[in-house]
Amino acid sequence: MLSVSVSLPDHLKDLIEAKVREGGYSDSSQYLYHLICQDIAQAMPENLEQQLLEGLESGTPVEVTDEWWEQKRAQLLESR
Repeated sequence: MLSVSVSLPDHLKDLIEAKVREGGYSDSSQYLYHLICQDIAQAMPENLEQQLLEGLESGTPVEVTDEWWEQKRAQLLESR
């Protein structure tokens, strides 16, 4: 696990400590982890689930094997 040290002004430190208490987090690391996860989730397209379902329903399933990848690489190289 990565360990990160962050320097913050006192007013932010106090704010984070209050958020930890209000949110029921065990410590500031857990609170910051939650914020990072929220940020990542917001960066995902809103319709990601719909896009995944469309992909699943887009045609006949193909088993992707080492041989399939070799053929795909060959096709892509030929199309250059």
